[in-house]
Amino acid sequence: MPTEVRDGTRAPTRAGLPTPADGPPTGHGARTALERALRAASYEVLPLRGAEESVVEHVPRAVPLTVTVTEAKGLVPTLELAERLTGHGFTATPHLAARLVRDAAHLAEVVARLRAAGVSGVFVVGGDAAEPAGTFPDALSLLEALDTTGSRFETVGIGGYPEGHGHIDPELIDRALEQKAPHATHVTTQLCFSAATTVAWAREVSRRGVDLPIRVGLPGAVTRQRLVRISARLGLGRSARFLAKQQGVLGRFFLPHGYRPDRLVDGLAPTLGRPEHRVQGFHFFTFNEVARTEAWRQEWLARLSDAGTG
Repeated sequence: MPTEVRDGTRAPTRAGLPTPADGPPTGHGARTALERALRAASYEVLPLRGAEESVVEHVPRAVPLTVTVTEAKGLVPTLELAERLTGHGFTATPHLAARLVRDAAHLAEVVARLRAAGVSGVFVVGGDAAEPAGTFPDALSLLEALDTTGSRFETVGIGGYPEGHGHIDPELIDRALEQKAPHATHVTTQLCFSAATTVAWAREVSRRGVDLPIRVGLPGAVTRQRLVRISARLGLGRSARFLAKQQGVLGRFFLPHGYRPDRLVDGLAPTLGRPEHRVQGFHFFTFNEVARTEAWRQEWLARLSDAGTG
């Protein structure tokens, strides 16, 4: 098969997956940190038809999952999928969008059903609804309510924004992260296609006193066809708003052969576990392309293992 370089990766191997343009890291420490990060990687899935079956068939139970919430579908599909995946033996964390929670009673109901299902973590976001459904206008207010009522979960994730957040002033975003940090156990970043931008942001976050571990949000191995199908399921307008939040997603993903995050992984590898920015893991936005993303991850782990024993 001829070699073709695409976004920093070479042509598919015999397994149908690309190899990094420069190969795995050669330093033992960097290679070990990268292998650890890939083994501990988490996947994000959308609550769409077929998601449960695909995850159960293709994803090892050791891979932590998060379930996205969308304004179009509301909280219930997210909660239901997280509950079902937990029942299958996964650690499944639902997104809780503050603007979709009506009041303290509604929050208590959500917490109770998650606990009854054995769900041990939540990922708290503000949400995209133009107007809040009730008394929680942002993630901080919901986090405070969880703490006040004694409803804190074992893990509580919050979002980080290496490239900003739409039209909100960057200083406000940074201040909000500082305020949310005492209520959380970790930060997961939104998609950013620049390793240097992510690392610089993480270093600045640490300098400002946020000492939570950071999981870097990366795109999984995603085909153009899958993204088109997901866009159709979400609805054209809603899908555009969903994808517009991710800087440059459309241009990056609508490539003839789809997208794979090899270049980003290469760029982030030397920074993993370093104390000055607390970048400690990967979180893959799979867009429900879990089989392809898992095959890509296993291919990387095999190469790293071979490099370590060779």
